[in-house]
Amino acid sequence: MGVKLKVLGIILARGGSKTIPKKNIKTLNGKPLMAYTIDSALKSDVFDDFIVSTDDTNIAGVALEYGAKVPFMRPDELSGDTIWSRDAVKHAVLECEKIYDKKYDYVMELPCTAPLRNENHIREAYQMLISNDVDSVTSVTRMVDKHPVRMKRIVDNNLEDFCKEFPEGEGSRKQDLEPCYIRNGAIYSMTRNCIVEKFSRHGDKCMPYVMDEDVSVNIDTIVDFKLAEILMREKNEN
Repeated sequence: MGVKLKVLGIILARGGSKTIPKKNIKTLNGKPLMAYTIDSALKSDVFDDFIVSTDDTNIAGVALEYGAKVPFMRPDELSGDTIWSRDAVKHAVLECEKIYDKKYDYVMELPCTAPLRNENHIREAYQMLISNDVDSVTSVTRMVDKHPVRMKRIVDNNLEDFCKEFPEGEGSRKQDLEPCYIRNGAIYSMTRNCIVEKFSRHGDKCMPYVMDEDVSVNIDTIVDFKLAEILMREKNEN
């Protein structure tokens, strides 16, 4: 029997959200937003340790209540709104390795702003990561109506194509456009070497895990929050 791989799961949840105050623990259909990601992560049975990295004691309390670990409080210098996620993820990996006295093989960051991502998505992305010679697997969803060919810029009050290399021309039927994908903010999975040594969540070879649009809501604004509420409600009713 082979050696069991060690996997660390991480939620980054600082307390200083500006668009939606206390977004990470704001109530969504009866539960704190963070609870949905914790629940899916624990049900996936992928992780040796699943932790929340936060600078906020209220968020830490909610994380513990719903079954995640909070082995440290994130330092202030890694908690500002200009800090890159990769900095906080690498910090979490190294701190957890010291605290739990182990070295991880793989790391998965699960932003709690993607509450419609479930345990099956997590398992599938993880299997892709360990079954392929890649640095990382990142979740994406297909862009249709908001395809980049249709993006515009305003110059001197005149509407121009944003991407001059691929102009829209007289019209762009969505069925004729080359398939295009965008990160949906649900899953960032990577090797330990990718985040610790290459200091990247993507590395040199990043494999896409494609998710459906109806499970790809990434909550950044109150409109996103309302959309997630509606989709969850419809799912529960069905």
